[in-house]
Amino acid sequence: MTADEVKKILRLVLHPCEGGCCIRTYESGERVAAEAFADGRYAGPRFTGTAIYYLLEPETFSEMHRLESDEIFHFYAGDPVEMLQLKEGGDGVVVRIGNRLAEGERPQVVVARGIWQGSRLAPGGDRALLGCTVSPGFEFEDYETGSREQLCAGWPEFRELLCRLTRV
Repeated sequence: MTADEVKKILRLVLHPCEGGCCIRTYESGERVAAEAFADGRYAGPRFTGTAIYYLLEPETFSEMHRLESDEIFHFYAGDPVEMLQLKEGGDGVVVRIGNRLAEGERPQVVVARGIWQGSRLAPGGDRALLGCTVSPGFEFEDYETGSREQLCAGWPEFRELLCRLTRV
């Protein structure tokens, strides 16, 4: 199945800030109050969880960003994805999301809140269909775009990949 067929069948649209194509498939029926979080990270109530389909193609990537919630990526179909994760004041790691377990790929990858993350198809890939589950649920106001200059200064060993996963 082609990427265009996947987009049509699942009604995927361009992600308004991150890159790639997506559609929200789930919002929990319950919300949690912002006051439930002592650190004050949320400006208002959040769904207890949300989920999307997410599609990457060779000309797209998930820009470096971080969220105020934990996110779990699920691999559904296609080619492997390379994800860069950077811990504030810490180290970084590149993980592969896919179904070739013996080659170190994993079909499920967790990104804890506050971790800088960005993804792209592994070299030579044609498309990858993923799912992303966020808890507490995703809201655009909780999304922070990473600056190439800032991230390269903090993690110079990942400069080449950061230049591919940032727009500014």
